[in-house]
Amino acid sequence: MTLDRFYPIFDSSDWLDRLVPLGIRLVQLRIKDKSETETRAEIRRAKAICVAHDCQLIVNDYWRLALEEGCDFIHLGQEDLDDADISAIRQGGLKLGISTHDKSELRRALALAPDYIALGPVYPTILKAMKWTPQGLEKLTIWKKLVGDIPLVAIGGMKTDRAQGAFDHGADIVSAVTDITLSDDPEGQIRRWIEVTRVS
Repeated sequence: MTLDRFYPIFDSSDWLDRLVPLGIRLVQLRIKDKSETETRAEIRRAKAICVAHDCQLIVNDYWRLALEEGCDFIHLGQEDLDDADISAIRQGGLKLGISTHDKSELRRALALAPDYIALGPVYPTILKAMKWTPQGLEKLTIWKKLVGDIPLVAIGGMKTDRAQGAFDHGADIVSAVTDITLSDDPEGQIRRWIEVTRVS
């Protein structure tokens, strides 16, 4: 399976309904602070949207719900890994992406044979408070040498004019969040992202 080079992350299925039809091929649903019933409904709707538009859906954190709803890909942060049943995840056929910030986290992630590794924040980010300082482009190069053929995702403070630099330093995929959701023109931003990341 080849993952698209553009990887937006949204916190509701409303965003997916609005933007996935514009040509997004890879997207993450990152639900926070909702009940299990609400989260299940969001995952179910997001899956239907992605199936209709030939887009790969990745569910953040909620691996049990992802399994129950027939999804095929999840993303886990380091804290999420503490509570995840990796055997159940693998037996259920879920593909797995993992966040990393330092070499100890990378070693932990690589031991789980993930389907991609994310490194961040590459640049300063306003998405959430983080204990990690910006990693910088050079660390992408280091990470790519360590992960080899595993796809490497650059995340954190990513903008369209920073995408090529991330690719040049070893990233295979660039992820964006607030550059889209806080834009005055999210649709236009999606089109710009697709333009700068898609290989014809």
